[in-house]
Amino acid sequence: MSPRNRRRPRALSPLREHLRDTFWFAPTMTLLLVCVVWGAADTLDTALLEALQENRDDEAVRTLISWAEDAKTIVTTISSAMMTFIGVVFSISLVAVQMAAGNFSPRIVRIFIRSRISKLTFSVFLGTFLLSLLVLTSYDSETDPRKVVSVPLVQGALTLLAVGLSLLLFIAYVTQTLQLMKVGPVVERVTRESFAVLDKMPVQGTDAAPLPAEEARVGHQGRSGTLRDVHVARLVRAARRKGVVLRLIPRIGDFVVPGTPVLAVHGGRGSLPSGRVLRSAVSVGAERTFHQDLGFGLRQLSDIALRALSSSVNDPTTAVQCVDRIVQFLSALAHRPLGAVHHRDRAGVVRLVQDVPEWADLVDLGLTEIRASAVGSPQVSRRLMAGLDDLLLLVPEARREPLERHRALLMLAVRAALPEAAERAFALEPDRQGIG
Repeated sequence: MSPRNRRRPRALSPLREHLRDTFWFAPTMTLLLVCVVWGAADTLDTALLEALQENRDDEAVRTLISWAEDAKTIVTTISSAMMTFIGVVFSISLVAVQMAAGNFSPRIVRIFIRSRISKLTFSVFLGTFLLSLLVLTSYDSETDPRKVVSVPLVQGALTLLAVGLSLLLFIAYVTQTLQLMKVGPVVERVTRESFAVLDKMPVQGTDAAPLPAEEARVGHQGRSGTLRDVHVARLVRAARRKGVVLRLIPRIGDFVVPGTPVLAVHGGRGSLPSGRVLRSAVSVGAERTFHQDLGFGLRQLSDIALRALSSSVNDPTTAVQCVDRIVQFLSALAHRPLGAVHHRDRAGVVRLVQDVPEWADLVDLGLTEIRASAVGSPQVSRRLMAGLDDLLLLVPEARREPLERHRALLMLAVRAALPEAAERAFALEPDRQGIG
């Protein structure tokens, strides 16, 4: 692939993704923005009032005072009711999310946390509440047109607009929260994020040159946790300045403890990048994220299917929906080169090598646990057989082995579990809908 077509790493990508996994950033920025907007509106109100007073247009000032007093009743009502409304709405929503997490997987809570509409709704609600408080502070008890110093007419209008926006967002927010109660949208969201990770990965060739000799290793310092992602642009710049190649030793999603080697330095004898700079480019957190983790989507789909196949839930249809998406994702990988990802600098020189799951790893991740739990559910075993047959038609010869292995193991397990030949034949008949 030519340097022109290579995807360049975006320097702020990790920061943006980490902020998306938080729920405080958007509301905090919104509150600051509200303060700025309120200051601008207050300045506009003051300028309008002073202009009318300079022209001695007392009648217009009285009209403004009358309008502002009418709006004050609404603003006061908004101020007293908005915080209660926020508490009730989000309490009910959190209960709904908790129920969805119990039915599907605890990892889907991150869908709610990362949801833009959830953050926007919460931010606008809080912003409307703060704006109403600020507007109330601008009211002047003076009613004499020549002595009054503040008539918050523009501020009141902004508060009313914020309330209207809050109502519209409330409808959208409730709609999305109800979607989290349904398996289809949840599975679709996980699949969409999985494909987003795949789209951001550089397409690798098969003729990568061998790495120079390893000169040093950089160990992890700090708290133990899951390797969430690495700052690709920062590592590429550090390696280019020193003329070396960096290799990420653990995979994204691995659990690391202090002292675990995370980066190997190849080449560049006597001139190694700063260990502090390298360690700052490695992000460790409490749980995995989608940012650079190719297998995390399959992990979530498998978890949802396993919970659905448990004796306490017994919902094979949900498992079939997960298998549908697993087959969809694996089919997209059928002809894509996998293995080590090579990130290059502007000159096209490899500067960072990042290990990603191989084809067999992804197939095992997506199918192993579901296959083991599908023995007692003909609906799932039939869908697995159809999915494996479809994938065997798509993949090249070199990638058939893991699929054939899973197909053979599924057939052995079903034959061992079902004594009747007719039941075995029914459970092993390929069916893209399971049993329809």
